[in-house]
Amino acid sequence: MDDAFTLLRRATDLLSEGARAENGVMVDDVRDYQRHQEWELVLDLLMEIGDEHLVPLRFWSLLADAARQMMLEHSACWCDWRAWELQHGTFRARLSLLSTEEGGRRTAFSGQGQLRPLWDIGNRAPDGGQAVSIARLWVEGVPGLAPGESATVRLAPLSPEQWRHVEPGDVITMHEGRPVVGTAVIIEVAPPSVAEHEGDL
Repeated sequence: MDDAFTLLRRATDLLSEGARAENGVMVDDVRDYQRHQEWELVLDLLMEIGDEHLVPLRFWSLLADAARQMMLEHSACWCDWRAWELQHGTFRARLSLLSTEEGGRRTAFSGQGQLRPLWDIGNRAPDGGQAVSIARLWVEGVPGLAPGESATVRLAPLSPEQWRHVEPGDVITMHEGRPVVGTAVIIEVAPPSVAEHEGDL
């Protein structure tokens, strides 16, 4: 098995020379940090560049493998998530959780994709009743979300084809069991960038 540093070099080689992160860091800068063996910084910068540019699915797979070898599980999970989005599409929303007093959750939850709540996205069961869909949840910018709080989230539907009608501006509800525990407004929908058969989480 290749070591993490070789994997990071391979991921760097998949980027176009003009690719840069939002903060202006470019591929040549990343290579300079590689020469100085600042590997955790290299990983962070490659993730930032990958978030700004269309990259091959292999790019995220290499980063995920490198992150796991470096025992950076949060980074590895994010790279897996971004690989999933390339294959299945991106769904981002602004989620507001009900407070406990309003009938919402009693506890906070981790925002790294473990929670798999139900969502009412307007689909109907054969009998005309409500049909809910499962989607994993990633909270942007914070480690988790508590009752009564709001944040921008990314959703990874278990059955993405059921979400093809969802558009920015749509209001969807989050459920854990029957009760509504949160309301989300869709702010971004992006189609898949690679064929789904090329890989999965």
